[in-house]
Amino acid sequence: MRRALMVVALLAAPALAAEVAGVKVDDRARVDASELVLNGAGLRTKYFLNVYVAGLYLVEKKVTPADILALPGAKRITMRLMRDVSAKQLTDALELGIRDNTSSAERETLSSRLSELTAIMNALQSAKKGDLIALDWIPGSGTRIVLNGEPRGKVIAGEDFYRALLRIWLGDEPAQESLKKALLGQGA
Repeated sequence: MRRALMVVALLAAPALAAEVAGVKVDDRARVDASELVLNGAGLRTKYFLNVYVAGLYLVEKKVTPADILALPGAKRITMRLMRDVSAKQLTDALELGIRDNTSSAERETLSSRLSELTAIMNALQSAKKGDLIALDWIPGSGTRIVLNGEPRGKVIAGEDFYRALLRIWLGDEPAQESLKKALLGQGA
């Protein structure tokens, strides 16, 4: 009986936010009317420098890229910047990630929407240390770019485009293998 009460108490306790490299990552996010849960969070490094802490939010936890890409409903990937970055650095990294994880035919299909993403990022000009960039999938609408809680630019159509964005971190050639594992909830 005592053990059962402990289990119930643990299940009833609010989930604590994750912390990665000293950055707190919320355990839940809201994308329009959808309540999402943190699937995993991890650190993106480059040349031994901390670049950002990423978090992946889904309607329910999943552990494989295929399950995440096939999961219906809203999704969010966040990047809490740990250093200042220019719009060119952001777009170059996103374009490289898409190029590494899509076929040439897919890239051709995505090219006009990738140009839309580039225009939105260029309008930001730069992002500062501490800024939070979110890439949201809104079912029936598209991909929304959010900077520090404020939507930027227009919504970009097509779930295929959002899946291509997710493959930057979850594809066969991810931005960083340890970050991929962390976003899948497998630790860094």
